Amino acid sequence: MPEIDDLMRRGQEQLRVLMGGKGGSNRGNGGGDGPSGPRFSRGTILIVLVAAVALWLFASFYRVDTSEQSVELLFGERYQVGTEGLNFAPWPVVTKEIYPVTRENTEDIGVGLDEGLMLTGDENIVDIDYQVVWNIGDVEKFVFNVADPVNTIRAVSESAMREIIGRSSLAPILNRDRGIIAQELQELIQSTLDSYESGVNIVRVNFDRADPPREVIDSFREVQAAEQTRDTLQSQADAYANRVVAEARGEAAQTLEQAEAYRARVVNEAEGEASRFVAVYDEYAKAPEVTRRRLYIETLERVLSDVDKIIMDDAVGGEQGVVPYLPLNELRRNSTNTNTGGSN
Repeated sequence: MPEIDDLMRRGQEQLRVLMGGKGGSNRGNGGGDGPSGPRFSRGTILIVLVAAVALWLFASFYRVDTSEQSVELLFGERYQVGTEGLNFAPWPVVTKEIYPVTRENTEDIGVGLDEGLMLTGDENIVDIDYQVVWNIGDVEKFVFNVADPVNTIRAVSESAMREIIGRSSLAPILNRDRGIIAQELQELIQSTLDSYESGVNIVRVNFDRADPPREVIDSFREVQAAEQTRDTLQSQADAYANRVVAEARGEAAQTLEQAEAYRARVVNEAEGEASRFVAVYDEYAKAPEVTRRRLYIETLERVLSDVDKIIMDDAVGGEQGVVPYLPLNELRRNSTNTNTGGSN
């Protein structure tokens, strides 16, 4: 088409002018004898060289942030690890790859997939969902030692979890051991990846869910409710047993204290009686007749103190006289009772 040809011709003329050649108007003024190709001046060549050097420097210098690390490759082979800040890698001999080493990456395992179904040590099946959060710990090992880091982390995490669940019982997994399992899982994944020299750092493991399979979850919840009721009754029974045992021990201690007090009292009384008897015996040994008479009198006093007594005495002329014994205390008591009755 004429219009397109005309546009192409005009573009060629302008390119010749920019490259130092002569335009089409000079050709009409007798300049057709000269060469028709583009002519380069020294200034143009210098500008081109400066631009090329600028582009090369732009491609060779790069910056690494505090949250990143870079790996430099010499003809595609391992060369060195870039430092934080401005780095120089002469392109295209040396190329670089920059990785965010502090960014946390999350791998969800078992969420809606069959990989979450695992067999426990007591031959039960549990459905587990968990997350593995990781970042790059050693960028050089991460780049050169692991071909597929994501799938490697997932495979190691699943294998480690199956190993832990395989030696655990179902009830602790569902109830109280999730924190312990998460900690053990993190340590096992990290040690396995370290043995591969993967350069991966496991930040944490989030143990989100552990349930029986959906087909038996209702029956399992009923069993779990029954076990909780059993534990409640067991706790109540233990509390009652502790209370009864404590009361019995208290009563036993009290009885022992009373027996100890009775024993001490009886022993003290016996020792006192023995001491008194020894003292009496010592006095008796010194004066047997006097002591014998005193004991006789004291015994008669003790025996006759509560008995009504009549005194028999020999009267003058050989006749016996009967003299009633009137204790003064009885006379005093009778006098007091008579006065009290008369006043009324």
